[in-house]
Amino acid sequence: MGPDQGQPLPDPTVGVYAISVAADLSGIGVQTLRLYERHGLVTPARSAGGTRRYSSADLARLRRIVALVRDGVNLAGVRRILELEDDNAALRAANGTGAQRDS
Repeated sequence: MGPDQGQPLPDPTVGVYAISVAADLSGIGVQTLRLYERHGLVTPARSAGGTRRYSSADLARLRRIVALVRDGVNLAGVRRILELEDDNAALRAANGTGAQRDS
């Protein structure tokens, strides 16, 4: 349930945040969000009218992008890192290991 409302939280993959809200929540500018989209780093859902809608999963991805850029990784490097992380997550899901790490 959501805090104080008694309502369930939205599915983390459903786009519910407008671009200005996503920018505020991720700590970056709207133009930077558009740049990341042009570079294929994030792909927000679109409303019937074409408005970008970001999900909680998109926000988590944006936070990861911001951290990588802050660490000095260029956008091409960020894209490759995200691709590798996505591939790794898909392989873990296919193998049934989920988020567990090999130790």
